[in-house]
Amino acid sequence: MTVAGRGESGPGAALHRVLPGHWPLALRVVVVTTLLAILAILTVGAYLSSVIADGLYEQRRDRVLEESQDIRDALIADLDQLSGATGTQQQDAATAFVQEVRGQGGGSRREAALVPVETTGMVWSVYSDRSLSDMLDAEFSQAVAADPESLVWKSVALPGAGGETQPGLLVGTRVVVAGSGSYDLFLAYSMQEEQDTLAFVQRVVLGGGAVLLALVVGIAIVVAQMVTTPLKRAARAAERLAAGDLTSRVEVSGADELARVGESFNDMARSLEQKVEDLTELSRVQQRFVADVSHELRTPLTTIRMAASVLDDQRDSLPEGVHRTVELLSAQVTRFELLLTELLEISRFDAGAAVLEANREDLDALVMRAVDDVRPLAAARGCLLDVRPAGHGMHAVVDARRVDRILRNLLTNAIEHGAGHPVLVQTGSNDDAVAVVVQDHGRGISPEDARRVFDRFWRADPSRARTLGGTGLGLSISVEDAHLHHGWLQAWGQVGEGAVFRLTLPRRPGGEITRSPLRLERSFDRVGGDPLPTVTGEIVIGPGMLPDLDESWQEGAR
Repeated sequence: MTVAGRGESGPGAALHRVLPGHWPLALRVVVVTTLLAILAILTVGAYLSSVIADGLYEQRRDRVLEESQDIRDALIADLDQLSGATGTQQQDAATAFVQEVRGQGGGSRREAALVPVETTGMVWSVYSDRSLSDMLDAEFSQAVAADPESLVWKSVALPGAGGETQPGLLVGTRVVVAGSGSYDLFLAYSMQEEQDTLAFVQRVVLGGGAVLLALVVGIAIVVAQMVTTPLKRAARAAERLAAGDLTSRVEVSGADELARVGESFNDMARSLEQKVEDLTELSRVQQRFVADVSHELRTPLTTIRMAASVLDDQRDSLPEGVHRTVELLSAQVTRFELLLTELLEISRFDAGAAVLEANREDLDALVMRAVDDVRPLAAARGCLLDVRPAGHGMHAVVDARRVDRILRNLLTNAIEHGAGHPVLVQTGSNDDAVAVVVQDHGRGISPEDARRVFDRFWRADPSRARTLGGTGLGLSISVEDAHLHHGWLQAWGQVGEGAVFRLTLPRRPGGEITRSPLRLERSFDRVGGDPLPTVTGEIVIGPGMLPDLDESWQEGAR
């Protein structure tokens, strides 16, 4: 029989937890290093403990087997001398031998038992400790009987003081002496000293591992600070740069990789600062050029305007072939004058010189006044204006001139692009804002066009000629007027269905808007079909040819 197997200690458990990404980099470095160090220390400690335990066990086992062999030889010599003795003499001699073997254990505990198998003298078994008989099971006894010339051993738990147990080694052998019979000799050796030695080594390894772990954590903290401190400087410089401080730079020290990162950042910041300065200067020159040209052109334009007016007044006295030329001249001079006016307005916005002249106004009244201004144009286009004022709660502190300009631009744009279909004008209000929606049923705009419709000089279809002499700046000026009020001017539409423009203004300039009273995205369905060509320029107040919007649409307004 062999020794009961001893379990091999495996390496420490692997790291399973994923660290949160929002932890600071230094903390993550220290935590990861600490966890890996703990794993390494536990793995090395378990390996050393296993190796030392196996070495102590094997060393003790070899000594035990040598002692057992010596005791076996001594027992054979004693039994040879008792050949022919009486049973009582043999029993006394066996008892004395067992007690002597127990006393020779030195500092280590050793128990012995002699069990007669085939004998004519000795009758009873002799035990130095009766608990030894509980360890002698049938399987071990059969193993001893099967190989009489060898030593059979196994690991056992020996009873100790206070009900505790201690590790031990049980050795058995059969002794056959001619004339005296056969005996089974059992020896139990305590391995408590080896167990205490292993426990001491494990405590030393654990203490050394704790000291090593503390050193590793300290090293990790120092290394993390060395790595993260330059990164923190770069992050703070980048934040200042993103906030508009183009003079922000990273403090660079040394010549390592992190220093090169800081130098690269500083080079980028200097290049960006130079580019921004160049672009700012270019923008300033461009704005000054536009403003100067616009002002300088007003004097010759005034002269040309006066000449065109004289020619227009004398048109009846001019040859018939010149009539069309005079009409074109007057139209283009008017368009040129409008362009200069809008360029001057744009230059004021670019220079930050535009200011509000706000007063308490009724937005419904402003809408009706703008509708009256564009009614001749709607009549010329055969366009029905469906006006649906809220009728109450439409007072707000606004610049009437700028709001009137926004409304006229939106209405003119809807009439021009509405292809003769009805145009809906609707107003609404809530606690924080007032709003106007202008909806046409013309060619419509795509989502991409809706994002660019307020760009200067932009047209969805560049090949289409302007029939109303537009400059391409009307909507750009309108959105600047809305922003000057801290309001919104938004566009939405569907290709082939129509377009919707929504103006939302706070009740007082600078007020915060969280929701518009009117919905921007809406249905393009029309009730009753298109208006008759003979009905031109008619204004319908209240329910008309277009479906009204229910309360659920208004509550969902964005």
